[in-house]
Amino acid sequence: MTNESEVSRETVSTVDSSVADDIETPLARELAQENRRRDKLKGRKLPTPSETRIVTVSNQKGGVGKTTTTVNLSAALARAGMQVLVVDIDPQGNASTALAIPHNSDVDSVYDVLIDELPMADVVKPCPDVEGLVVAPATIDLAGAEIELVSLVAREQRLSRALKEYFSYREKQGLPRLDYVFIDCPPSLGLLTVNAFVAASEVLIPIQTEYYALEGLSQLLNNIRMIQKHLNSSLKVSTIILTMYDGRTNLATQVADEVREHFPDEVLKTVIPRNVRISEAPSFQQTVLTYDPQSAGALSYREAAVEIADRGHAAGI
Repeated sequence: MTNESEVSRETVSTVDSSVADDIETPLARELAQENRRRDKLKGRKLPTPSETRIVTVSNQKGGVGKTTTTVNLSAALARAGMQVLVVDIDPQGNASTALAIPHNSDVDSVYDVLIDELPMADVVKPCPDVEGLVVAPATIDLAGAEIELVSLVAREQRLSRALKEYFSYREKQGLPRLDYVFIDCPPSLGLLTVNAFVAASEVLIPIQTEYYALEGLSQLLNNIRMIQKHLNSSLKVSTIILTMYDGRTNLATQVADEVREHFPDEVLKTVIPRNVRISEAPSFQQTVLTYDPQSAGALSYREAAVEIADRGHAAGI
């Protein structure tokens, strides 16, 4: 498939440089800026965290980019040399799809880990497109897990315990220590999401830069406070990422400003643009990083990954 941005760059490059200096079109400025951003990332080595960072990606609003953010950040970090695990606990299994991991009903999955205490090592599969990235897939069976978990002992700690056992297994097998674990949550605040909060040390919240962006966020933050108080005192909201950003609209700019005003320390400087390539990639069972590495979407997720790694390093994580 032809990369639109590549075609645009080729078109611009055919213009004589002396003439190009006089052509200040929005497209030319945008391409020049993207090239500067790419140059800044060239050869950039990310700091390795001092311990495994377990990040739950959550927002009970649907369609805000939770799964997209999970898979693309994971791929960006893995392609930068990190060891990364994605745990898909959304019954829809979209993260598993995007990372080309089979997740039909016959496959052992996170459901079997949570309900039947199957070792996570038995369900984890490598992502075929990204070295260093492994995935614990979700199946539709997870749709009933919320009900089944209610009657089980230590129902909130099941994912946390399974991850600890998996870390121990990797160490015994001489496998590299995981640098990052990303847990992709369903758009709800039920027991699956509670398990993710208990297992994690950090919460990453994607927020769509559209009307009602902050709607329901207070409920999510209240739930996180309850988890901190009763089940996981080390949990914190470390990162908020603005998604589906369209800089051409006043609304997107206003929403971004409002979110930054409420959460000045948590919001990443990097925003994820509304980008066709990001939307297309999952239909090819790929992340945008492998589907179109030169796209604006891939560039933004690479920048976000660098920012997350740098912030963690600065915080001593």
